[in-house]
Amino acid sequence: MKIAFFDSGMGGLSVLHHARKALPHESFIFYADETHVPYGTKSREDVERFVAEAFEFLLAQDVKAIVVACNTATSVAVPAMRARYDLPIIGMEPAAKKALALDPVHRVLVTATPITVAGEKMEHLIERVDREHLVDRLALPELVTFAEHMEFDSPAVENYLRKELAPYDLATYSALVLGCTHFNYFKPAFRKILPRTMRFVDGNEGTVAQLIRKLKERGELAEEGEQTVEYFYSGERVTDAEELERIAAYNRRLDEVYDL
Repeated sequence: MKIAFFDSGMGGLSVLHHARKALPHESFIFYADETHVPYGTKSREDVERFVAEAFEFLLAQDVKAIVVACNTATSVAVPAMRARYDLPIIGMEPAAKKALALDPVHRVLVTATPITVAGEKMEHLIERVDREHLVDRLALPELVTFAEHMEFDSPAVENYLRKELAPYDLATYSALVLGCTHFNYFKPAFRKILPRTMRFVDGNEGTVAQLIRKLKERGELAEEGEQTVEYFYSGERVTDAEELERIAAYNRRLDEVYDL
């Protein structure tokens, strides 16, 4: 059986990238809803419908777990999917708790999509972990569009980030939380602007660790066999050589930024 990774677009490849290092014997499906990307600026009702359609498709692919590698889809639709389906469904949330644990004194800036930043799930998360009121939130919707066009290091990206980050006294912050999986591609662009004292924190490691725990509990962790990956765009298998090369280019970018 396979493990599915689902995202609105190509951001979720960053979570799959980490999982492929941690789970060398598993077979994976990656589903990018390229027809409807981005989710972060859509209505909750639309996102709920898109996620439901993706899950119907993935459950027909003989999967043993689904990782919703999208913070927006997690915040909007994962509780309903867990109530509907009896298999491990691993969601994501911005890693504010991890950032505060690393430094409980300085401020933390959580970046995400508008729907995640303003969502009820985010409110509950901040209420739960931010006892000293150190967390600020910033929506960066244009980064998703830049990422989908593979525009990572352009002057337009840098200008956008400088403009959005300008209101913050970054010297008082210990961490930038990458609360959208698309944002991992932009670590070099962020690094040009952030002080060296600010670290990057994302939810990829914790998400994959939770996936491993759930598979172990069910005795479904593969311990032998060759790793495989299949790619789908909104229910259509990717076989076109140009699109496969596009995915390979994203993975090369993730190799480059992995340890930043």
